[in-house]
Amino acid sequence: MELTRNQAMALLQKYNAESFHLLHALTMEGVMRWYALELGEDADFWGLCGLLHDVDFERYPQEHCKKAPELLAEVNASEEMVHAICSHGYGLCSDVEPVHVMEKILFAADELTGLIGAAARMRPSKSVMDMEVSSLKKKFKDKKFAAGCSRDVIREGAERLGWSLDTLMEKTILAMRSCEDSVARELAVLTGGG
Repeated sequence: MELTRNQAMALLQKYNAESFHLLHALTMEGVMRWYALELGEDADFWGLCGLLHDVDFERYPQEHCKKAPELLAEVNASEEMVHAICSHGYGLCSDVEPVHVMEKILFAADELTGLIGAAARMRPSKSVMDMEVSSLKKKFKDKKFAAGCSRDVIREGAERLGWSLDTLMEKTILAMRSCEDSVARELAVLTGGG
């Protein structure tokens, strides 16, 4: 049985209530769907991996990526999905290495979407729509800005993909542009703001 988005959303909301975590999950879903479409891959599967990648983080932060398989078993997630989700914490909280291109993108984009989101909130537009790589790179170099977003992981993510940092940043900004409006709409519904 294929996991449906409704099942995935129900699982996400069962373990995640904070709007920040829901925003990140929806953003990663949209980003992963964009990358999948760019690469001719399965956008639904990539999107669900993005949506559920932090399913265990809000409630079990000390067991992040270790608790996930147990929670994902509730929706009979495939081994492929479990592996992908656990691999995004490689070297931080998981010893599951990202090997598939989707896993490498999930690993690379996870921290970077956080940095881009934080940078977007500082802009007059509060949006990624008018963000350029050059301004993002300034924020990337400022270690005090969004200090929780690991620059090392972002760099390693680009290296694993064989991409330059600029390429990873440019693609991920485009990916976030593709879903910014739909994410905002859905988050408003989920958090009672719309």
